[in-house]
Amino acid sequence: MGDEDWQTARQHAVLAHAAAAERRRLAEQAEAATLVSDFVAEARRRGLPTTRLVARSYDGRARYRTRLHGWYIDRARSRAVDVDGRFHLLTVPRTLRARLLGADPQPSPAPLIIGAGGRDGESLPLRTMLQRRLDTED
Repeated sequence: MGDEDWQTARQHAVLAHAAAAERRRLAEQAEAATLVSDFVAEARRRGLPTTRLVARSYDGRARYRTRLHGWYIDRARSRAVDVDGRFHLLTVPRTLRARLLGADPQPSPAPLIIGAGGRDGESLPLRTMLQRRLDTED
């Protein structure tokens, strides 16, 4: 096998690996979106009250109003699901604009494992976190 053949084969392998990783990522996002959607439907069915969500600065020292309503899904109140079924990380940069006008955290794809790869080593499946929130009636 010549150098060109090896490079071509290597390039095909890298592309195939990247395509497979992308398919896995999209499948996980779709599964997580379904879990979040099911959570919203069940929360509404149970009459779980919504609240106006508050974002915190990255350093945790400042709190900002948001236009979002929904349910916090963790004790730290840093992750939430809004009434439209979108997942939010409620941490934002400290800005004067956020202080004056409120923060506008954007939705992000929900991970199947919350905290995976974090420094503290604690992780929890999204399904478990959502179920715990449904089981608490506050």
